[in-house]
Amino acid sequence: MKTRLVPAYLLTLVNVLGFSILMPILPFVVEDYGAPKWVFGLLLTLYSASQFIGAPILGALSDSNGRKPILLISQAGTLLSWIVFVFALSLPDNSILGLALPLWIIILSRILDGVTGGNTAVANAYIADITTRQEKSYIFGYLGGIAGIGMIIGPGLGGLAASTSWSYTGTMLISIIISTLTLITIIVLLKESHPLEKRTPRKKQSILKSFRILKRIKEIKPKPIIKLLFLLKFFFSSMMAFYIATISLFLIDLFSFDVQHLGYFMFAGGLFLAINQAFVAQKFIKIMGEYRTLILGLALSTLGLVCLTITESIIPFVAFYYILNLGLSLSFPTFNALISIHANPKKQGEIMGVSESINSFAMAIFPLLSAGLYGLIGFELYYLISLMPFSALMIALFTFKKIGKSTYE
Repeated sequence: MKTRLVPAYLLTLVNVLGFSILMPILPFVVEDYGAPKWVFGLLLTLYSASQFIGAPILGALSDSNGRKPILLISQAGTLLSWIVFVFALSLPDNSILGLALPLWIIILSRILDGVTGGNTAVANAYIADITTRQEKSYIFGYLGGIAGIGMIIGPGLGGLAASTSWSYTGTMLISIIISTLTLITIIVLLKESHPLEKRTPRKKQSILKSFRILKRIKEIKPKPIIKLLFLLKFFFSSMMAFYIATISLFLIDLFSFDVQHLGYFMFAGGLFLAINQAFVAQKFIKIMGEYRTLILGLALSTLGLVCLTITESIIPFVAFYYILNLGLSLSFPTFNALISIHANPKKQGEIMGVSESINSFAMAIFPLLSAGLYGLIGFELYYLISLMPFSALMIALFTFKKIGKSTYE
C-alpha cells in the first residue's frame, strides 16, 4: 500500500464508521428513550442534511486553501462529535418538547458529525490529485473496498460493544479511539496534494446556496457527461436513502433481531460489500469498462430490492441480499471514477463536493419520508424504491453510445 494513500483510506474508513457503527444501535437508542420510530429517520436526515451543507463548502475550501488543512479541521470536528455523543449518554432523560434531553444532544452530535463528514469530497479530490487516469478506477475501487470494511467493522463493533456492560458508551469510546488515530495519521503522513499554482480563489457564498444544486452545477460548468452522471447519481442516491432508512427496521420486523444480531447481519453485509468492491468490481471494470459496469450495477440493484420482499427465511434472504449488495458494489466505485476522470483538475474538490452533495441531499430529504412510508405500507415500499435504480438504468441505456464513447476518448 502506498503511504501517500493511507490518510485517504483511513478517512474513508472513519467516515463510513461514523454511520455504520451506529446502524445497529440507533433504533434501540431511540426506543430506549421512549421516542417513536420516525426519530430514527430524523437522526439520519439531520446527519445527511448537515453533510449536504458541509460537503461543497469543504470541497471549495480545499480548492482554495489546500486539502490538508481542511481535512485536519474536519477530522477534529468528527472527533468532537463522538465526545458530545458520550456526554449525551450521561445526562438524565428529562423530557423537553416531547423528546428526552439525551436525544437532543445526540441530535447536536449527529449534526456536527454530518458537517465535518462532508470531508469525503476533499478526500476524493486528494485521491484525484495524486493518481493517474489508469489508477483512478482501481484506487476508487479500493476506497469502495475500504468502505465495505467500514461496513463490516462498524456494525460488528457497534453491536458487540453495545451488548456489553459498557452499553452504548463502549461503542462511542471505540469511535473516539479510531478518530484520534486518523487525526494523528493525517498530521504525520498526509502531504499537501494541491499546490498554490493550482488553487482557485473562493468566492463568498451563503449557506443557502448549498441547497441550490442545479445552480451550483451550472456555475462550475461541468462537461455534459458529468451532468448526466450527476443525474444518474441522484436516482441511485435516492434509492440508497430510502433503503438505508428502512433496512434496520425491516430486519427487526422480519427476523425479530436484537442489537447484537442486527450487528452480526450488518457485519456479513459489510463483508459482502468489501469483497465485492475491492476485488469483484475491479474484475468487472477490467473486462467491461467503467460505464458498462455501472449499468450492470444498476440492474442488479433493481433486481435485489424486489427479491428482498419475496421470502421470510434467512438463507434465501441472504442470497437475495447478495444480489443487491453486488449491484451496489459495482455502482459505488464507478460513479466516483467516472466523475473524477472527466472533472476539470482545477475544480476536482468542488465537483466532488457537488457529487457528494447529491448523495447528501437525497439522504437529507428522504429518510424521514421513507420511515413514515414504511410504517404505512411495510415491505411493499421496496417495490417503489426499486423504481429509482431502474430509472437510472433506463437513462444510462438510452445514452450508452454517447457516454461510452466519451469515457474512453
